[in-house]
Order: sequence, then structure tokens, then C-alpha cells
Amino acid sequence: MRTTITLILVAGISLLMPAIAAAQSISEVQAMSPEDRRAYMQSMSKDERSAMRDRWRSEFDALSDEDKESIRMRRTEMRQDRGQNRAAMRDRWNSMSEEERMASRDRHRAKRDERRERWESMSDDERAAARARRDEHRSARQGQQKNRHNGQRRPDRPDGEQL
Repeated sequence: MRTTITLILVAGISLLMPAIAAAQSISEVQAMSPEDRRAYMQSMSKDERSAMRDRWRSEFDALSDEDKESIRMRRTEMRQDRGQNRAAMRDRWNSMSEEERMASRDRHRAKRDERRERWESMSDDERAAARARRDEHRSARQGQQKNRHNGQRRPDRPDGEQL
């Protein structure tokens, strides 16, 4: 009986080892390029993605307060950089050679075509669900922006106009 239990345990562990080895921590996924990260997440099933998010959440919760705050600050800086780097993006575009510009345009077109192909391959129900997710995301973002700016005065306006 004991040997049977031991064999079952060993077999179960040997079956789980590839899954455990493939599982990645937050830092490993963050180190991936955006394309690799997207492909990695899309390769998972919905249940695997939710399990991965739960695992990442538990890893984050286990961090010290200082580490959590540094991660939050880094994320805030990244969000601010996205919105404030228009001039840098324009300078980078102006400094590109014509070949680099064509390559950038081609990458943009390829991404657009990929999105269009994915959209066209969806059923009507999947499209409706995607629209609902988009609308939900937009309304959540607009709510966050309202809450963040509610009642604050614009410092760049001499009349102190409300945001």
C-alpha cells in the first residue's frame, strides 16, 4: 500500500514538474519584450492566466512595503512617461533615416493587420463581448480620471479653472 502511494505521488510530481518549470515569476515576465509577453499570455488558457495572476498577486502581497511602493512608483513613472514623451517621440522620428521610418511604418501596418484579422475571425458573440470589455475599460478609466482630477484646480491657468 505504501509503495502504491509513493508511486502515485512520484508520478503526480513528475507530471507537474514541466508546468512548474514553465511558470514564471513577475520579474521574468517583466523582463520580456512586449511582443514576447503578449505571446506568452495568449498561449495560456483563461484558467491558466487567472491562476498566474493569482500567483503574481500573492508574490506582490508577500513583498515588503518598501518594495511595493517602489514598484508602484515605477509604474506611475512609466504611465507618466507614456503621456509626456510626445516631443521625444517626434525628435526620434525626425532623426530616423527613411529606411527606419519605412520599417516603423511596416511594423505599425503589420500590427494593425493582425488586429483586423483577429477581429474578422471573431464570431458575433465574441465581437459583442470584446466591445463590452472595451466599453467597460473605457468607463473605468474615465471614472479614474474624474476621481483623480475632481475638484483640483489647474495650476497652469491664471484663473484657476477646474479640471
